[in-house]
Amino acid sequence: MARAWAAVRPLVNSCITGSLVGLTIADRYASVVAVDGESMYPTFKPQPTERALVEKLCLDRYNFSRGDVVVLRSPRDQALVVKRLIALPGDWIQVPEKQEIRQIPEGHCWVEGDNASLSWDSRDYGPVPLGLMQGRATHILWPPNRIGRIDRKMPEGRIMPGQ
Repeated sequence: MARAWAAVRPLVNSCITGSLVGLTIADRYASVVAVDGESMYPTFKPQPTERALVEKLCLDRYNFSRGDVVVLRSPRDQALVVKRLIALPGDWIQVPEKQEIRQIPEGHCWVEGDNASLSWDSRDYGPVPLGLMQGRATHILWPPNRIGRIDRKMPEGRIMPGQ
């Protein structure tokens, strides 16, 4: 038994070390998320399910910019969702379809899907707490024919504050 353990021990140690390093990287620095549904079309295509690289260093000081594609926990059911960041704390925004102008409270942001008619977002549940942010999607990784950087942009008809 001791001889078998001596042979397997380096493999077990390597697996444990690799798992801890992988978990640390996924929790602190970057991970990959599957993007399902049509709410972010045309940025993400609904079929096949695309995969995006999620950068997490932006969470240290909530270092986000208007137009970023962000990953967050839905305030409705805590599922991971991918949306476009439209407004930051203190920004004034006109709520589409409501002719309502409101200021985003401190500690919150406003997110919307690129495909407004098929998106459940801040237009439905209001400003989102920054604490629900999980990172910023920076690149499409899958499928291979779509590999590339995700553009930071505002939806048509929207202008960034100060422009």
